[in-house]
Amino acid sequence: MKQPNNPKRRALLASACIGGSLLSLAMLEARGQGAPKSAPKKRFLGKLEVSCLGLGVQNMGRKYDTSVPYRPEMIAVIRRAFEEGVTFFDTAEAYGPFESERILGEAVAPFRKKVVIATKFGFDIDQKTGKRGPGRNSKPEHIKVVVHHMLKRLRTDYIDLLYQHRVDPEVPIEDVAGVVGDLMQQGKVLHWGLS
Repeated sequence: MKQPNNPKRRALLASACIGGSLLSLAMLEARGQGAPKSAPKKRFLGKLEVSCLGLGVQNMGRKYDTSVPYRPEMIAVIRRAFEEGVTFFDTAEAYGPFESERILGEAVAPFRKKVVIATKFGFDIDQKTGKRGPGRNSKPEHIKVVVHHMLKRLRTDYIDLLYQHRVDPEVPIEDVAGVVGDLMQQGKVLHWGLS
């Protein structure tokens, strides 16, 4: 059944999501600083070790009824997740576009070497304007430009895990693997995969 396009409903849902996040933070805070924290469990994605619980930051760059992010609150959520043992954070250039990467980069800057950042490429998004073109774009030259801008937005010199967000039927996967392999040799990307 198709849901009605109701701005009031969207605003209510957005408020509920933000409220739920803030309530979770308040509950964690109420637990007290002196409470013992168990060591977080780890998992492997291939050879990459990550916390078994990760945090996806897709919607941290916007609300449903506005494009203005609640940056301070979202940075607090990310930092609190890290304090609770979360070391795996997932984002993508398409989220915002770009804003989720910027928020994540700012949030983890003080402890960047202690976390794993996963981000994704594959859509035809102009890296200067954020304008999204039709379809996908995994042409090697585009991937190089995207990764260059991702590194700036994430405030880092390497990406732990780079995903191809969607397969581009116009570009052979061997070409994608070749350019990502080059980025890995340069130390800009440590691991890669498909989302």
